[in-house]
Parts: sequence; structure tokens; C-alpha cells
Amino acid sequence: MSPKINRARARGLAAMSIATAAVCLLATGCFAPGYAAPPQSASPAPLQCTVRDGFTLAAVGDVIISNPESANDNPEFQAQLKLLRGADVTFGNFEGTAIDIRHFPGSPQAESGGAWIVDSPLVPADLKNMGFTMMNRANNHTTDWGVAGMAETDRLLDQAGIVHAGTGKDLAAARAPQYLQIPKGRVALVGMASSFTPMSVAADPSGIVPGRGGVDAMHTTRWVTVTPEAMQALVKLHNGLPDQADKPITGTPKQLVLLGTHYRLSDQFGYDFEMNQTDLAAILRNIREGKESADFLIATIHCHEPGNWSTKPPDFLVTLAHDAIDNGADVFIGHGPHQLRGIEIYKGKPIFYSLANYYFEEYQQQVIPAALYAGFNVDPNTGIPAEFQDVRASREFGGSQYYTSVIAVSTYERGQVSEIHLYPIDLGIDRRWNQRGVPRLASPDVARSILERLADLSKPFGTAIEIQGSVGLIRVQPAQ
Repeated sequence: MSPKINRARARGLAAMSIATAAVCLLATGCFAPGYAAPPQSASPAPLQCTVRDGFTLAAVGDVIISNPESANDNPEFQAQLKLLRGADVTFGNFEGTAIDIRHFPGSPQAESGGAWIVDSPLVPADLKNMGFTMMNRANNHTTDWGVAGMAETDRLLDQAGIVHAGTGKDLAAARAPQYLQIPKGRVALVGMASSFTPMSVAADPSGIVPGRGGVDAMHTTRWVTVTPEAMQALVKLHNGLPDQADKPITGTPKQLVLLGTHYRLSDQFGYDFEMNQTDLAAILRNIREGKESADFLIATIHCHEPGNWSTKPPDFLVTLAHDAIDNGADVFIGHGPHQLRGIEIYKGKPIFYSLANYYFEEYQQQVIPAALYAGFNVDPNTGIPAEFQDVRASREFGGSQYYTSVIAVSTYERGQVSEIHLYPIDLGIDRRWNQRGVPRLASPDVARSILERLADLSKPFGTAIEIQGSVGLIRVQPAQ
């Protein structure tokens, strides 16, 4: 039976069930006051991937790019562009604001994602020329230049013909799946962020109150796990504070909120995260909706948690990735911490917990707001922007792990991923600033070190990566 017939049959059965339930409710008076609503049924089984055989997806992580780059004639740069241009769909996370600063009516906001990133308005069209066709827009830099900067960037991406998701004029628009039609099928994209500034969060209208533009936010609560001895010290601190004197705590509680930080009793120090269940339900619903209208669905998130220092994804991200696939996603792509995290194959579908940086030109920024200088106690009148960026880089992202990554190219046969090729790229931590952060295919030695590191990060997920020269290969067995 064909997928279309299966879908039609499923809709017909669902309609019959709803009609039968309605008759039952009316006959038994269950709508009368005082009666409890019937329990909701479990989510239906996810629809199958129906893209044509041979479909390929090229995926990268963060794209932080200042100016058009596709004309760069470096052979290793052009070689990796062939990978992007050769795929049916090419995905990345657009992290910045594309505006003409000379004419932009907005301003840098009081808060940012760590810097106020500005891209040339020519960048979106150049990314299209590089091969990008779909991009996530929900991240911690989305509103560096306000909702106006977000809207202008989205407009330029639209103009360039790049499908993007994760932002919108209100929350419903930010959460909505977006679609790309290609010869081998229709591809949907649902974008979200767990790392964002408070002002970035989109909101729906309420009565006469208009909605607020922003990102599709997955709110989480961070719990710091502490040992019993540490919890007792926290209780002592709590009880000693003058505003807590009338509500002392006795014993060793399992949980404690102190000065805005959540603590939880454990046998070791660390971090646990809890997802907001309202956000989770809405996001999973939109994944199901997107898959119903497409042959293939990409779910993607910008996640820095627990911090850029960590090569291990937070606990909630593993749960979210599995839930997304259980609700219809065919691939789950993470980005955010600017370095690689492991790869998992869950029910025959790939999860990239972080694809690190594809472009990393944050320190090539020439437009630097005064607040950024002040944050590093640097006088803007004493040096040029590049010298200031040297100071920033030495304090923030000085390690080589932030300047190496992979391009992941997944191939699908019979509705399932059959193999994933991993092409290492080198962003050149030792190059001059005008070429640092620009991707090139890595040399054999650097490529092997990248693949060996990624293989080690993927082992806890049961994923084996074969290293064949300068390319990694994951062979995926058909899901049962």
C-alpha cells in the first residue's frame, strides 16, 4: 500500500473515531458541567520518510560570516563548497544579523548573545550561491539588533531563496514548519533554541495585545546537582540570610532554590535540565504537523547548554532529540557550543548533537558597539578593531576545537538513512584574521585528528565511525 493511501486511510479512521466519540459524548452527557474531560490519546505513530532514493542532506553547524566569501578561489575552500552544492538539501544555522549599518534604522540592543554580530546584507545571497537551501534562525544572536534586525535578515534570506525556520512575527509563526520543494520530495524544517536572550522570545497575541516577534524558544530550568555536604552548606547560607530568617530550613532537602539558582541533591556535582512541558508539547505538535505535509523533516536546535566547555550534550537534549524523532523528524541537528559533540543513530535516524562551526568570523567584526568594548575594559580610541578582537579571542574561544568541524552528508535509500559521510573542515586558527574562521577541507593529519575526536565523542551513543583516509563513514543498518 502506498504512503498516500496509508495517509488517506489514517485520516479516514481518525475522522470516524472523532465522529463516534462525538456521538458517545452527546449521548452520555459528558459535556455537562462537573464531568471530567476524557483523557487525550497518545500521539499517532510518526509518518514514514518518503523522499526518493538517493536523497542527500548536507548539514553544517553555526554560520557566522561577515562578508560574501564564495568568490574565494582557494582550492580547499572551493572543494568543500562542492559538497554543499552537490546535495539535494544543504542546511546550516544562520547566526547573525544581515543589515546595511549605514541605513539601518535600528540599534544594538541592551542585551545580546555575547556580541552584536553584523553581516553584510549581501551575505544571504552569497550563502545561496554556496549551496545553502535551508537554515535555522532561532539562536542567541537573533535579536542582537532587535526584532527589526531579525526581520530584515529574514527578508534577505527570503529574497535569496533560502527557506528558514525558528523566527517569526509571533510565537505561532516562529514555531511553524517551513517547506522546501525539491525534485525528490518536499522537505520541512522546524527550528528552535534553548539558548537565547530573554528579549528574543516570541509571543502570541492576547486579546487586543499584539504578538511579539522573536524566536521559537525551548525554555529549560537548570538544576545544579550537589552532594549532601554541599546542600547542608547551602541550607546554612539560606538560613543565615536576613530575609530568610522567618522561614528557616531544617534537615537536608532534596531540592533548594537559593538566590535564583536551583539546587538538587545528588551524589556528584553537575547539571540537570528540565524542559518546559508547554514548549515541548507545542514543538512536537509542529513536528508532527510538518511531517504530515512533507516527505522529510529536519528538526534543529541551537543549544549551548550546559556550556561551550562541554563536549557532552545536556540530558534534556537527548530526550528532546528522541522525542522529535518519535514524532516524525527524520534527522535532528544540534549546534551552539561551537565545538563538536557526538553522533547518535536512534531508530535508524541520525542525531548530530553539535556540528560546531562552519564559519566562525565573530572576531572579524568591524562594527563594534561601545558596550562590547566596555565589557572587556578596552578604550575604543586606543587601537583598531582587529587588535580589540585579538583580546576577545584570547579570552573566549582560543582552542583549536572551535576552529575544526565536519560537513555531514547523509544519503537516504528506501526512506531511511543508509550512510553518513563526514568531511573534516579546518577554519584556520593560525591564519591571519582575514582568513581565520573560513572553512577549508582539512589536511590529512588534521582530518584524522578531527575524525578520531568525533569517533570518541560518538562511542557513548553506540555509533562507530570508520576512518577512510580523510573522510569518516557511518554505515547505518536498516531500522527494524
